[in-house]
Amino acid sequence: MINNRAIFFGLLISYFIYTVYIFVDGTDSLPGMVAHNEESKHGQELFQKYNCIACHQFYGLGGHMGPDLTNAMSYRGGNVGELIARAFLANGGNGMPNYNLSEDEISSLIAYLKFVDKTGTYPPKVYDMTWYGMIYQEDDPDWPSEDTE
Repeated sequence: MINNRAIFFGLLISYFIYTVYIFVDGTDSLPGMVAHNEESKHGQELFQKYNCIACHQFYGLGGHMGPDLTNAMSYRGGNVGELIARAFLANGGNGMPNYNLSEDEISSLIAYLKFVDKTGTYPPKVYDMTWYGMIYQEDDPDWPSEDTE
């Protein structure tokens, strides 16, 4: 019969070997993770430098004078969001000041907004459960109306 001490040391050695393997081999990024490249990092620095969070939000957190920018780049699909963002970044308007940004700064901010856009969606989707256990999303055409429940 194997005693507890042998089991303990066997597990300890296994853990040590596994830890060394992970340290040496490394790990790939998790599936679904978004790469934060140098241009988007520079855009994040500019976002902080110009204090954009004072007026804008990500995931509902931040200022409330400007729009939430979480999914600004996927607005109406295609590159519509990028075109609108470039226009505002270049010229300001509707309460947004003109920071006289260079084209490189605008491109970096756009890269950062694209990075944030890929991290998730906001506002979260709303689900409802009927009394008989069916779960529906709010914009689902099969969503039961009040009179059918």
